[in-house]
Amino acid sequence: MDISSELKNATATMKKAVEYVGKEFETVNTGKANPGMVENVMVEAYGTTSRLRDIAAITTPDSSTIRIQPWDKSILKDVEKAILAANIGFTPAVMGEAVRCPIPALSGERRAELAKICREMAEQGRVRIRNVRRECIDAVKKLQKAGGATEDDLKKFEKEIQTITDKSIAEVNTMLENKEADLKKV
Repeated sequence: MDISSELKNATATMKKAVEYVGKEFETVNTGKANPGMVENVMVEAYGTTSRLRDIAAITTPDSSTIRIQPWDKSILKDVEKAILAANIGFTPAVMGEAVRCPIPALSGERRAELAKICREMAEQGRVRIRNVRRECIDAVKKLQKAGGATEDDLKKFEKEIQTITDKSIAEVNTMLENKEADLKKV
């Protein structure tokens, strides 16, 4: 292990944490249809459980409807049942060869509730990022104690890792601001 590889690992791990927060935000209903809202719903079909995105095409024909067309038409009822069981705030309906999910308009109270959920998701992401920073600094301190790095190397590493941490947290904060702005739009 050396300092540069530790820095690369930290950068990659923090980037994954930021991407994870972005994916989590996609699952939050802003009143507009988004395939991310249902793609991770687990469907029981063929005696096994699968993600909806793995067994169906998910589209948004307009801003207030999600259309799910399973590859196999025989599992339409299973898809409908799974969406109902997921309790994500809308009622699916089987129409022909697809399941349609109309997205209901959000009340002001529900928008505030969703904004609070988004803030919690963002905080979890920031905590993950700070944990990565702490773990990396600890690893480099151990390397220094073992004689593999100097005090100057450690100080330089701490500055670099803090810069990466600040940048990652800023990205999460920007995503949160954008999501909250989306939620405020009526």
